[in-house]
Amino acid sequence: MHHLLPVLVAVPPLGATLLVAGGRHLPRVVAETVGCAFAAGTAGLAIVLLLNSSPPLTEWVGGWTPKRGESVGIVLVGDGPGLGMAALASLLTVAALAYSWRYFDEAPRRHAGSFPALMLLFQGGMCGFAVAGDLFDAFVFFELMSVVAYALTGHRVEEAKAVQGALSFGVLNSLGAYAVLMGIGLLYARTGELAMVKIGQGLDRHGGPDALTLAAFALVLTGLLVKAAAVPFHFWLPDAHAVAPTPVCMLLSGVMVELGAYGVWRIYRTVFSGPAGIPASDLERALVVLGVLTAAVGAVMCWYQRHIKRLLAYSTVAHMGLFLIGIGSLSPEADDGVALYILGHAGVKAALFACTGVLLDRYGSVDEHALHGRARRLRGVAVLYVVGALSLAGLPPFGIGLGKAVLEESVGGPLTVLFVAVSAVTAGAVLRVAARVFFGLGTQPGNESSYETTGIDEEPETRHRLSRVPDTMTTVPAVLLVASLAVGAVPGFAAAVGHAVSGEAAPSPHWTVAGLLLGLTSTVLALGLATLAVTRPKLLGDGAWMAPVRRLQSGHVGDYVAWMLVGTTLLAALALPGILNS
Repeated sequence: MHHLLPVLVAVPPLGATLLVAGGRHLPRVVAETVGCAFAAGTAGLAIVLLLNSSPPLTEWVGGWTPKRGESVGIVLVGDGPGLGMAALASLLTVAALAYSWRYFDEAPRRHAGSFPALMLLFQGGMCGFAVAGDLFDAFVFFELMSVVAYALTGHRVEEAKAVQGALSFGVLNSLGAYAVLMGIGLLYARTGELAMVKIGQGLDRHGGPDALTLAAFALVLTGLLVKAAAVPFHFWLPDAHAVAPTPVCMLLSGVMVELGAYGVWRIYRTVFSGPAGIPASDLERALVVLGVLTAAVGAVMCWYQRHIKRLLAYSTVAHMGLFLIGIGSLSPEADDGVALYILGHAGVKAALFACTGVLLDRYGSVDEHALHGRARRLRGVAVLYVVGALSLAGLPPFGIGLGKAVLEESVGGPLTVLFVAVSAVTAGAVLRVAARVFFGLGTQPGNESSYETTGIDEEPETRHRLSRVPDTMTTVPAVLLVASLAVGAVPGFAAAVGHAVSGEAAPSPHWTVAGLLLGLTSTVLALGLATLAVTRPKLLGDGAWMAPVRRLQSGHVGDYVAWMLVGTTLLAALALPGILNS
């Protein structure tokens, strides 16, 4: 089976090449069918490989196998976590292409194959990054994924704000990629190796950790944390989500930022976890501090948004903070919890963006205030929105609830309170949107501060505003929510995920009484917050105290770059004590 690993990476770019070459001559329905077929074939292959990934699959591309322990070839590693992320990316790509089936506005110059081709290239970059076994090729796939994401974000080049959002996205993530490349250069200079496992072994042969190791660690993790949208590297994400097409938002929040967190987990364990790497206590300090900061800022900023796509983007930032805390715990139980959490979150967040896309194309707005009571007729979409919000709160037996329960038991203490609070605030914000937009509850809110971004008078992603919502635009989010439910409810699925991630190192993740109670608690709190926001908006305040933090999302790329440098410095400072003590 290991010989099929290169095929997993090659199939999506092959499909994209065919679409680019023949897209101008193909009817739109044929081009979209070809795109869906290649994406679905890759998803099926990823699942087959995942089911046969014990022991892990290893393939040296082109037969460039190591000689006397030395290698210059490209190595792909197909283990449970890597193939699981590849399967998740592929399945969500299929969902995004199915959602946009024949409705999405045609690309410039009437090139029917351009959008599905870009989506396939995005899928190929994500799959390659997930299974790359050497650091340089992980960077190559990282860049392929990023460059295509820039193009997808600014797909509607005739709109100035789309170009601005894509530019912000591109500059921040390109600087993050340069940081990764500089870190790889330092590691190669020290070890003469590029394979991740070999780099780790080379660092251990050199001796204890030193300034070079710390610099390489800070640089590599900077690039990954930019992709993961961790605070203070996160500013590009809300700006990009506000302008990106809905199918692209489904992938950005559903799997791309999670790949950044996966990269942190993978690279620390293979490169920096040895005796000459970064001490475990320092990594835990760095990720937990950044995770708490990310979760808190993301949750509060999520609550005070009226632009629905930005609200969902900040929700992603908040939950990314919880992922980082779990990864920083460095325990097999926490790893299993993060994996389940990511699977559940991917389906729910993609479904919520899909439902928001319906609002955009039906009413030409994604502004919570302007849409007050206008979507009463969209009863099916309303049900999906409420179910997605309740799942986001951690309601049992959804996958998010199970992942959150496992993580809460693993991290314990005050961090459990943070998990409950973040889940309640982000879900409460989504429930508030549902109550106002779909049910017309409460009074129409007044105007907010002038610096707040609204979602009024947005251009729909269809040629004209929809008078009837296509079945694909409601079926896809419904299937995604059912899949998220299955993660936490299907017997044996959580145990299979735990085995794929941690092997036999940890007991199988399962529901506990404490986990059920905490999930119900966060759900009740979310319902309470949404009720107060609708019935007594003044009780929760207008968020004036958050004005300084909200102004940081200035839209100026220079400001965001400055904060990225602050984040890199903070990351190095948090990891410094272990280097000094050694």
